[in-house]
Amino acid sequence: MKRSVRTARLATYAIAALSLAGCGTENRGGENPTDAEEEIAARGSYDIDAATGETRARYTDDDGTTTTMRSGESVPVALPAGFAVYPGARIVNNTRVEQADGLLVLLDLESEAPLEDMVSYYRKQAEAAGVDVATSIQSGPMTMIGGEASDGTSFSFTATREGEVTTAQLSIGRGLE
Repeated sequence: MKRSVRTARLATYAIAALSLAGCGTENRGGENPTDAEEEIAARGSYDIDAATGETRARYTDDDGTTTTMRSGESVPVALPAGFAVYPGARIVNNTRVEQADGLLVLLDLESEAPLEDMVSYYRKQAEAAGVDVATSIQSGPMTMIGGEASDGTSFSFTATREGEVTTAQLSIGRGLE
């Protein structure tokens, strides 16, 4: 489970770094960009699509490794093999971070399905994908399960039931160190 925490933390850092990479691309000094502004613009970009609200970011580090992020309700869902969106669930947000062979998918969902059904659905998928679901926490209306596969794939699913709606977040990552 340590890798799941690290993967989630890395995603947070990647999103923050990608966000900051784009902050320096605006030329505040006049018509001619400074050398530093040109370097930042060449290394990273960040934009928000006004029509869809999708956020896109790209950053290339000193080693030449490029990290990309797409986040939004209409970002196409491409989960790793063996995982699927819960039937009938509505995608509230999809964040996808890719780096070399690494991938992190954070999917926010809503469903009228009972929390227990969604947890069981994702537990079965995780176990079929070779994930050792070693963590299971239940606290009030919230349940969280998580684990890791021998290939380094980390998995977590957190769901909360409020009234007639189950809100959930699915996180699957691999290869982001």
